[in-house]
Amino acid sequence: MNLDRLKLLYKDIILEQANNPQNTGRIRNPTNETNVYNPSCGDKLHFTCTLDKNKKITAIAFEGEGCSISQASASMMTQVVKGKSTKQAIELSKIFSDMAMGKKHSQEDLEKLGDAQVLINIMQFPARIKCATLSWWALDRMLLGEKRDKKND
Repeated sequence: MNLDRLKLLYKDIILEQANNPQNTGRIRNPTNETNVYNPSCGDKLHFTCTLDKNKKITAIAFEGEGCSISQASASMMTQVVKGKSTKQAIELSKIFSDMAMGKKHSQEDLEKLGDAQVLINIMQFPARIKCATLSWWALDRMLLGEKRDKKND
C-alpha cells in the first residue's frame, strides 16, 4: 500500500471513530471510574467500567468533550479492552504507551491494539500525543483504582 493510501486510511479510521464513537455514555453502578483532562487541547473525559469477580472488564464506557483524536482513541481503546482481564488491558495500555514514546513492539503486539494501531501516525506530531494517549492513561488509573490524576485534574 502506498503512503498516500495509508494516510487516507488512517484519516478515515480516525474520523469514523470520532464521528461515531463506540461505548459512549456512563455505566450505572460502575466498579471503577476516573476523569481525565488535557489542558493543552481541552479534552475532558470520564470513564466508567464494570469488572466481574475475575477482574474481567464486562462493560466500559466514556463521555466527555475533546478533539477528534482523543474521541477516536477513547472509542478504540474501549473496543479493544472490553472483555479483557485487567492484566490484559494494562498490558495493552503499556504497548500503546510504549508506541507513543517511540519504543518498538512486534507486529503481533501491535495487532492486539486493533484499529488503535493507526494512531502510530499521530506520534509524528508531538503536540497531539497526549490527545491519543489520554484515554489509555485513564484506563490505567481506572483499573488501578485511581479516580483522579493529581497533576491532571
